[in-house]
Amino acid sequence: MSELSLAAGLVSAASGSDDRTMVVTAFMAFIVLSLLLCVMAGPEDDTTADFYTGNRSLTPAQNALALTGDYISAATLLGVSGLVAVAGYDGISLAVSSCLAVGVFLLLAGPLRQAGRYTLGDIFALRSPGPSSRIAAATATLAVCLPFLVLQLAGAGSATALLLGLTGPGAAQVCTVFVGLLMIGYTVLGGMRGTSLVQIVKVAVVLTTMVILAFLVLRHHGFAPGALLTAAEQGSGFHDRYFEPGHAVGESTAGRLDFLSLQLSVVLGGACMPHVLMRINSAADGATARRATRCTIAIMAVFLLCVVIVGLGAAGVVGGQKIRAVDSGGQMALLLLAEELGGRTSGLAGSVLYTAVACSVFVTVLAVVAGIALSAAAALAHDLHAHAARGGRMSERREVRSARWAVGAVGGLGIFLAATAQGRNLQSLTYLALALAASTVLPACLYGLFWNRYNRTGLLWTVYGGVLCTTVLYVCSLSFSGTPTSLLPEHDFHLIGLQSTAAMAVPVGFLLGWAGSAVGRRARPTGEGAADLRWRERVLVGVRQE
Repeated sequence: MSELSLAAGLVSAASGSDDRTMVVTAFMAFIVLSLLLCVMAGPEDDTTADFYTGNRSLTPAQNALALTGDYISAATLLGVSGLVAVAGYDGISLAVSSCLAVGVFLLLAGPLRQAGRYTLGDIFALRSPGPSSRIAAATATLAVCLPFLVLQLAGAGSATALLLGLTGPGAAQVCTVFVGLLMIGYTVLGGMRGTSLVQIVKVAVVLTTMVILAFLVLRHHGFAPGALLTAAEQGSGFHDRYFEPGHAVGESTAGRLDFLSLQLSVVLGGACMPHVLMRINSAADGATARRATRCTIAIMAVFLLCVVIVGLGAAGVVGGQKIRAVDSGGQMALLLLAEELGGRTSGLAGSVLYTAVACSVFVTVLAVVAGIALSAAAALAHDLHAHAARGGRMSERREVRSARWAVGAVGGLGIFLAATAQGRNLQSLTYLALALAASTVLPACLYGLFWNRYNRTGLLWTVYGGVLCTTVLYVCSLSFSGTPTSLLPEHDFHLIGLQSTAAMAVPVGFLLGWAGSAVGRRARPTGEGAADLRWRERVLVGVRQE
């Protein structure tokens, strides 16, 4: 999500003084409520199980809602609805891909929960115990989480500045620091249980708002799906070509490959983001994890159906030309639609609609940051400090204290990078984070769970080779330089004419894992190590971890 686009939309959504007052009041109420939830639901004692997983006390329904909150990011809420409005078929296809990502995760949820304990490092250690696997897990986690954290913090800072009516180059940076410190407080005070409850509140707010908005769109078209589709066709500017592919990135071979690569990264990368993997470890066992994920699929299907309806409604009610004039990617379609429908609703109801949509955007941007920060901090404290440096001999109290300091370190780095990057289009960081997850985390998890010959060399080649390859491809792509929407628009040294390079990076990650395992030698553990390995191999047939 571009923070500049978000800011522009919020100016529109909160243009009136009364509307702005309502939005500010609702936003501050959410901050107070979420802090109260974090304090009340925070860890009861300094144990790793309480801080990292909330003692696995959440019910499957609560876990499903929290997991849904991790999957609903600003890119999903604003980006997919906008792409439906301005690109028709391509946007609907991306919405389906977002739901498929949770479907892919369903296949992995049970084995991952059975094999894992707290972090990605516990899963990587399945086949290759030792410090090297823990360091590799921390590297993969930070490589995926930091770009996503910077993207969300920068957008939240810019949005908060506009919400409060602040202008000037330093206002967004100050608000970025404020939001970052707030998220650090959420994570330190609440741990997994507190951040989960914040996600649950977020899902309730966002899903309710989207259902209401979809209902208003359908009512506007007489509850006739055919009328909605016809109005979207006519208002989009593409007419009878609206539901044909190729409007998002072009109809050329390169454009089609680019969109296929984006879909691949959404499906495979979205299925194995580190904060999602850590979330599933808060389930009681593999069966509970699968049940929670199935509920998540149902909730995401309803949410994405509403997103598609809202996107089609924006094309028909607002018009594709007007939406593209505000933002070429269509990310303001949701807010422009709320403005249009609210303008046709007199009195308090119109202002409430403005407020609900604007606050949904803020809540979406803010809530996801805490989960990302927690997973990155857990990688530093649990994998690097407690296991790689101390050999697993650190007391639980000291590890939790280390995790809280790690939250501050990760949050501080994220705040610094986000404040420094204010004013740039950071949309491409989404491509980078998803491609990194799909090319490093996914191969390592699949090989570690399902391939007996996978060894330490294969793991290290997968992680370090995948991170290096994906980063180099990103720097050489149009996402980094060469276009006005690139991270560095003032430069042009791209060698690859694609925005998303996941189609090249993902096969390399899998190939490196296979080649490394073929080259390396699998260790033959004895004694307790052999018994531990036999237990790990029984994970896939449903033996519960005590």
